[in-house]
Amino acid sequence: MITNIYIIILCYFLLGTIGIIIINKRKEKKFAKNNWIKIATYFLIINAIFFSIILGPPLFIYITPAIALGGLWELIKLYKESGYHKTGFFTGSLILYFFLSYGFILFSGLERELILFVFLILSIFDSFSQISGQLWGKKRLMPKISPNKTWMGLIGGTVISLLSGILIKDLIGVSLIRSLLISAVVIIAAFGGDAASSFYKRKYNTKDFSRLIPAHGGILDRFDSLIAAGAIVALIEMVIGITLV
Repeated sequence: MITNIYIIILCYFLLGTIGIIIINKRKEKKFAKNNWIKIATYFLIINAIFFSIILGPPLFIYITPAIALGGLWELIKLYKESGYHKTGFFTGSLILYFFLSYGFILFSGLERELILFVFLILSIFDSFSQISGQLWGKKRLMPKISPNKTWMGLIGGTVISLLSGILIKDLIGVSLIRSLLISAVVIIAAFGGDAASSFYKRKYNTKDFSRLIPAHGGILDRFDSLIAAGAIVALIEMVIGITLV
């Protein structure tokens, strides 16, 4: 199963790389170079998270709090750099982030198959939303919050993710309905997490949380959707008590 899943990951990266090649032909050299750095960094991150999940005992259990703490540092960093402005907004954001971080840490203790499924769908949605948006996106989705997001990006990422959920459902032993349900939950949560982090950055008039990850806007820029999706899945499984797999 693990080998088949990893082959699927590599195939998707190949498709993504082809998309990046097409996109870069239309862009300036500086943008193209940044795109290549971004996809190379993302490839390393995907591999690191993937192998941390499948290794036993799962290293992912130790990685999740590290990611959560890194994101917390970035939230505080922007608040501090603003001169401690918008304290009410910062406090509300912090409460929400603590809730999501707690859920994200709980997520690392769920069944490995469910974690892998969520991680794959999330990675596919993130990657192909960006690629679809850059290839065909014209109408902006949230121009005041996240100017680079487009309707075609959202639609493209959603369709490919749902189809992928159907493709890999047998690898983790879930039904068609459950695969679509989990995929839909992940997509909605991932989009919400990404939109929330973008909104936070706009409130503090900055493009990036930090420069800790090359060509990415920081830890939260890379992991906001994973934190949100993981937290919501854990909430459904452990708090509400609905078994997804």
